[in-house]
Amino acid sequence: MIKLRHLAAASAAVLTLAAGAPPASAQWIVYDPTNFGQNVLTAARELQQINNQITMLTNQATSLVNQARNLANLPMSTLTQLQSSIAQTQSLLGQAQNIAFNVQRIEQAYSTSYGSAAGTGSTTAMVANAQTRWQNSVAAFEDSLKVQAGVVGNIPTNSSAMTSLVTASQSATGALQAAQAGNQLLALQSQQLSDLVAVLSAKSRADALEQARTASAEAQGQQNYKTFSTRTGYQPGNVTMFSGN
Repeated sequence: MIKLRHLAAASAAVLTLAAGAPPASAQWIVYDPTNFGQNVLTAARELQQINNQITMLTNQATSLVNQARNLANLPMSTLTQLQSSIAQTQSLLGQAQNIAFNVQRIEQAYSTSYGSAAGTGSTTAMVANAQTRWQNSVAAFEDSLKVQAGVVGNIPTNSSAMTSLVTASQSATGALQAAQAGNQLLALQSQQLSDLVAVLSAKSRADALEQARTASAEAQGQQNYKTFSTRTGYQPGNVTMFSGN
């Protein structure tokens, strides 16, 4: 009887505990293939957008780099060098002796010493003018040789500048550098053409003065012959050949 009572009490206690304890909730994992596929597609689209943005930013960075290269200046300039060569040639032309490269000076010289003026005046004046014309021709040939020597002296300088500019043009990193190198090459070509014009001008000046001297000598000779041929008859006079004691 005692054992039955204890067993009944234990059973009642178990039932009491079971009635008072909250019921256990079971947790289940539900897999939805449709939802999973949509999530994968959404993630793929977002990843593609990120890749597109990365590509766009890369292209923009490359474009900025190219723009910076195109705007970069050429790291060298031959302008001072070319200006020095031109100034030297101009200085030689400015040192022209007697008759300079000046229209008024040329007109004045021709009106007093060349052309018809060579056959006018006294014999002494005509001889002095002939001497002046000869000096002008000699000085003009000297000036021509000086200009030629100066231009020849510019050749090594121009050659060095041309080599540097061609090298800079070939190694240009952008459009601006290539354009600046091309412009400086054109400037070098212009300077060389200026030297050529200077040489031709100095040589032509010397030739023109010599031709003018020859023509003036003919005019003076004609006047001398005219003067001699229009003289009166011979007038005898006493001439002492040897002095005697």
